[in-house]
Amino acid sequence: MAKIKGPLWIQLLLAIATAVVLLQLCSGQRRTKRTAIIPGDIMIGALFSVHHAPGQKQAQSRTCGEIREQYGLQRVEASFQTIDEINRNKTLLPNITLGIEIRDSCWYSPIALDQSIEFIRDAIKLNDDIPDGNSSGAHAEAAPECPTKPVKTLKNLVGVVGPGSSTVTIQVQNLLQLFNIPQIGYSATSRDLSDKSFYKYFLRVVPSDFYQAQVMVDVVRFYNWTYVSTVHTDGK
Repeated sequence: MAKIKGPLWIQLLLAIATAVVLLQLCSGQRRTKRTAIIPGDIMIGALFSVHHAPGQKQAQSRTCGEIREQYGLQRVEASFQTIDEINRNKTLLPNITLGIEIRDSCWYSPIALDQSIEFIRDAIKLNDDIPDGNSSGAHAEAAPECPTKPVKTLKNLVGVVGPGSSTVTIQVQNLLQLFNIPQIGYSATSRDLSDKSFYKYFLRVVPSDFYQAQVMVDVVRFYNWTYVSTVHTDGK
């Protein structure tokens, strides 16, 4: 068995995460989570909050709340339209079809982590046909119940987009980076995510809270404003 190099805590996290994925692979018990998929040669994973976070009664069963018609469905439709336009343009990815698999994070960390494990599960293929070095040369009468070596990719997953919340994004990144899966944040603005020593597989398309706050302060100073009012809406 190959030795894993790096700090001890990273080795422990990798071992635990791998054990969780393998356990779910072997158990045969999969949670029925609806997905929206456009197949392609190269697949992008996406975690969108199509539903609200579960209430107190739903949290234990990890059942999502009510549907988010604006925030959730619009992102799904926009993603499908974007993928379709990219594939229609033959000059962008010639002879390559881009696909996407969208999963619902429900703006809830446990569900988002479950869905991330599904992405990891689909990104690896377990093959028990490769000798593990312990064979004595004789033919085994019974095959092992669960394959033990991740080898070939099952889906060509190149990265995961989302989820939206900074808190949930950090937890998902802690899992995905153990398997070297890139993650792109579209609305996670936490300053912590800018630390590449901790989140080396994370990029985002929005500025962090630090820069947004700095810009607002610069605008106030530039115009010498002495009184500032703010208006906030949750989009409902």
